[in-house]
Amino acid sequence: MKYGLLLIAVVAALASCTINRNVMFKTDHDYVYDSPPTDSAEISEYKISPNDMLLVRLFANDGAKLLDITAGTGDAQQYANFLTTNFLVEVDGMVELPELGEIEVAGLTLNECEELLEQLYSDYYVEPFAFVQVLNNRVIVFPGTGSQAAVITLQNANTTVIEAIALAGGLAQRADARKVKLIRYFDDRREIYLMDLSTIEGVEFASMVVQANDVIYVEPVPEIASEVMSDLAPYVTLVSGIALIYAILQGAF
Repeated sequence: MKYGLLLIAVVAALASCTINRNVMFKTDHDYVYDSPPTDSAEISEYKISPNDMLLVRLFANDGAKLLDITAGTGDAQQYANFLTTNFLVEVDGMVELPELGEIEVAGLTLNECEELLEQLYSDYYVEPFAFVQVLNNRVIVFPGTGSQAAVITLQNANTTVIEAIALAGGLAQRADARKVKLIRYFDDRREIYLMDLSTIEGVEFASMVVQANDVIYVEPVPEIASEVMSDLAPYVTLVSGIALIYAILQGAF
């Protein structure tokens, strides 16, 4: 009877096993990851994406008014509405700007966007000077445990992978630095890069600039032994209690 109860307990434990159920984004051993970009511009510069909120500042005469305002000699109120207005990049990559209407900016770096605006606004202003800033760029970081995650709003447009991880508090104790997955939405599909940050060679990946809505997932190291014991503990206690009651009843008769 004791062996039957033990067998039932083991089967029940295995059926309800929660070992490594907190590991997300699992891949097969033969899964083919995407190749990370190798072009220095793609690695080192942020590119504008749909749903980005842009702050656009425009000044005539190659920014002379900006210098006046900074020096306190210009009329800042005259330019306040345009300076403080935010513009949303729509899902199709277009943004609607005063006098220009809709223009496509998705996929451009901030410098490229500024140059484009200066070129387009040259029909309306003398030597326009443009400044573009992304206000809502954020990434999601899972640092290597099943119970922690952070949504990081980036103040610096050219924030790297290692900086994003640092902003999230660094790698967790269970984190496997050899298995850092960067999940990125690119050209209407998801690309997944596998990065090994456990060696100095991984500095190339660590220096990649994160893009809007990137997900950095650090896979946790499996804790098989402790999780098996945690799963089996209730059943061991149950079987021990039943065995004790059985032994007491056997002694009573």
